[in-house]
Amino acid sequence: MVRTAINYYNISIKGGTIMEEVKEKLLMVIVFVIVIAICIAIFYFLFLQSHICYTKIDNTKIQELSATDDMRYEYTLIAYDKNGGEKEVTFKTSRELKEGAYLELQTMIARGVIDWREVAYQELPEKVQEHYQ
Repeated sequence: MVRTAINYYNISIKGGTIMEEVKEKLLMVIVFVIVIAICIAIFYFLFLQSHICYTKIDNTKIQELSATDDMRYEYTLIAYDKNGGEKEVTFKTSRELKEGAYLELQTMIARGVIDWREVAYQELPEKVQEHYQ
């Protein structure tokens, strides 16, 4: 009977014990789950996470594009986040925008500016207002 119990726990499968096989498969599952989690996080931060920043229209920074699509103008401007952090943004429009207008820009890391709307100076965060005084 003792011999049967010992044989039960030492069953070999392709040169290893059952426990070794289970450990290998468990390790593969854990690695797979970690890789999937990293891919989801990268996708989220590149394509789903958006940020708001603010800019002021300067029509000296406009470039007229060829008329191959509806977006005929491209702006490259300095924008500020709500904490006053600066970054350069580029976006296209179908028309020339009003000189001196303030815009709230919705941006994504991978896609750039995805939406914008005109806002009043009073709607700008205080840290952004400091850059435009």
